[in-house]
Amino acid sequence: MKVLVTGVNGQLGYDVVKRLNLLQIDSIGVGRQDFDITDRAQTEAYITDCKPDVIVHCAAYTAVDKAEDEQEKCYAANVDGTRNIVEICKKIDAKMVYVSSDYVFDGEGTDEQKEDKPTAPVNYYGYSKEQGELVVKEALDKYFIIRSSWIFGKNGNNFVRTMLKLGKTKDEIDVVNDQIGAPTYTKDLAVLICDMLQTTNYGTYNAVNEGYCSWYDFALKIFQLARINIGVNPISTSEYPTRARRPLNSKLSKDMLDKNGFNRLPHWEDALKRYLEELNNQLGE
Repeated sequence: MKVLVTGVNGQLGYDVVKRLNLLQIDSIGVGRQDFDITDRAQTEAYITDCKPDVIVHCAAYTAVDKAEDEQEKCYAANVDGTRNIVEICKKIDAKMVYVSSDYVFDGEGTDEQKEDKPTAPVNYYGYSKEQGELVVKEALDKYFIIRSSWIFGKNGNNFVRTMLKLGKTKDEIDVVNDQIGAPTYTKDLAVLICDMLQTTNYGTYNAVNEGYCSWYDFALKIFQLARINIGVNPISTSEYPTRARRPLNSKLSKDMLDKNGFNRLPHWEDALKRYLEELNNQLGE
């Protein structure tokens, strides 16, 4: 089996390639330096030459607030780029893993968002990921759509790194307390993706670390584990206006993982501990 992973320079793509290497599965990690996913001819030429059996599509435009003002750029990457990957998957009969987001949901109510709940994104980034999902579903039979949330990993910027930086320069900070979700470690998500792509249990999955918290709870746990003494004030979303609206309820049901026999990811607190250890080891290298 040969697996091509787009977005290798991002948090998830980096960890997927690392996991494939550990499993001794033939892999090719590609980034912007290899080809532009929004260029159909470039994408087709590169992938046809590689002839992968599976494409894990991690590359995406992920600047949620900027997307409101850069809609064309966001659409080009997340919809047109996905379509280019989908078309080549169809042509070479490759499986596809499409990485999506909790932002495809409106975040209404308090129940977990089930995989088959109708999507209703509240911001443009979420809309672009929803449209990417539709492109995959309409054209392919051999696909895995994986929706995740609140991602953090070694190879990139994320909420944890931001909090650690603020912990060095601030005495106190305000953090939103009414958006609920599951922080998800790319290393854990990569394990699931690499298990999944070796099966034919196709479909749409929610995949996040176990447990839920608010961004405020998440920040408190980061500072506790990192032994940083800082004041953290809980505030509401309305007190912290952002360019793009955020869903308040990003709790994702894992029914499809259970139904198809895939292991759930470890608890987010356990994941955070391991991530902070990884960051400390990185600093010590």
